[in-house]
Amino acid sequence: MSIRIAGTVSDSITDGPGIRFTLFVQGCPHHCPGCHNPQTHDFNGGRDAEEEELIAAINKNPLLSGLTLSGGEPMCQARALAHFAERVRKECPRIKEVACYTGFTFEELLEGKADGAMELLKQLDTLVDGRFVQALRSWEIRFAGSSNQRVIDVPASLKAGKAVLDTSERWNG
Repeated sequence: MSIRIAGTVSDSITDGPGIRFTLFVQGCPHHCPGCHNPQTHDFNGGRDAEEEELIAAINKNPLLSGLTLSGGEPMCQARALAHFAERVRKECPRIKEVACYTGFTFEELLEGKADGAMELLKQLDTLVDGRFVQALRSWEIRFAGSSNQRVIDVPASLKAGKAVLDTSERWNG
């Protein structure tokens, strides 16, 4: 299965705790002013990447402990990313956590605002949700860009049927 990507970072320390493989998907409907990755907005940009290529890249780095899905907007490719994340969990034993950044809120995803979002949510440990708001930008927040964005414990949230914040030191410093 292919995923439309803008690029990857094979050893990120800025997209979640630990050393992570970050996959930046191509295409975003939000167009947040001040976006950190505006080059990822165009759905026709980037390139197609096969899961095998990405899994091989993950398995090349013995220091990785996490996978982060970013963008662009990952929820616009939710089904493909759910399949990919499931394979990563099976084929990349060093990956202990899958996280995702999205401009949608958890509540919007539960309401079905993004096709296939529930499939992807079921593969996630952590979700950083909400659109980037330039007026709320903060350098104090460890793994989010603006203070309206939340770090969510996805398994606990799916069980509760509402957003449950991840208050761990790992994600919140």
